[in-house]
Amino acid sequence: MTSSKSVEQRLAAAANKASRDQDALKALRDYAAEKARIDANTVRLRALRLEKEAADARAAAELAEQKKAAGPAPKRARKSSRSGTPA
Repeated sequence: MTSSKSVEQRLAAAANKASRDQDALKALRDYAAEKARIDANTVRLRALRLEKEAADARAAAELAEQKKAAGPAPKRARKSSRSGTPA
């Protein structure tokens, strides 16, 4: 015959196991939600970075085109570093 204490212990153990299982499921859901949040933020930041890089490339191309359209820059007169006396 089973004592009432062992039945109570089994019920308590089953309740503890159910509680641990629920905690584990909650932790898994929290982990998945956090991962999804981080992934979404990473995608957003990557899109911003790519957009900025494209804008920088367009600006550099426009600047190069403007320099090309302006023609060659006038050459500056060179200053001689030597003095007028031979060494």
